[in-house]
Amino acid sequence: MSIVVPLFNEEDNVQALIGRIVGGVGPCGQDFEIIAVDDGSTDLTFSRLCQAQEQVSALRVIKFRRNFGQTQAMQAGIDHARGEVIVTMDGDLQNDPADIPNLLAKIAEGYDVVSGWRRKRKDNVLRCIPSRVANRLLAFVTGVKIHDNGCSLKAYRASVIKKVQLYSEMHRFIPAFAFLRGGRVAELEVRHHPRVHGRSKYGFSRIWKVFFDLFVLRLVLNFSERPLIWFGSFAFASLLAALALALWLAWNWQATIVWPGVLLLLTFNGFVFLLYGIIGELTARLAFRPVAKEDLHD
Repeated sequence: MSIVVPLFNEEDNVQALIGRIVGGVGPCGQDFEIIAVDDGSTDLTFSRLCQAQEQVSALRVIKFRRNFGQTQAMQAGIDHARGEVIVTMDGDLQNDPADIPNLLAKIAEGYDVVSGWRRKRKDNVLRCIPSRVANRLLAFVTGVKIHDNGCSLKAYRASVIKKVQLYSEMHRFIPAFAFLRGGRVAELEVRHHPRVHGRSKYGFSRIWKVFFDLFVLRLVLNFSERPLIWFGSFAFASLLAALALALWLAWNWQATIVWPGVLLLLTFNGFVFLLYGIIGELTARLAFRPVAKEDLHD
């Protein structure tokens, strides 16, 4: 098992964090490693991690030269993970490592992704309300009924998570990606503690990123499945408008000279969208790969 923990300026939490993780996963009786990714901290986080590494042999430390963001730090930890099951969590002591055995037990039941649900979340209203809105939108867009996509405490089968390339704020969408690839996704209530040391790295700027990423996710899902349908819908609407305008011009032949130009533009756009759809469809078919053996479930 691999436990991936991104950290950014968490110097006061490092020692307690590593101790809680070791104490939380000890009862599992499994071999484990802790991969702590220092996301370009400007305080003593990396130094504290190196000190902890001298005492905990299971701890591995990765350091970024600058701050790249939580998703990139999480991706680096996942790439370096060697366990068959990968657990991700925050480094601010709000996630409770004592919940990890419960996540592993759920994975053992046959699930590919187990997402934590901070049902009794210890954050202020300014963080909770936008999170609830985003969770409902994500459930509507993807069909994955998860209450708390933003909870970092999750467990994954390595064979599933290592196929997902993360960018922007996409780490919160991993259950959706796994589900759409045929993975079994479950949700488990976990504990959540108030932040004691340091300050939150989440602000309103991140909320907008989440909404834009949600739009990109919807676009990718639609376009990658059937590009011709995606562009064809625009082509159909444009050509239908062109046909309606042509009939109107035939009836009102004395109409201003501007309308024939609009008719030409709508017709041209319709055929361009249709051409894009055909090219996209051919590209998707060329990029299509047969179902791999590891994607099969006996």
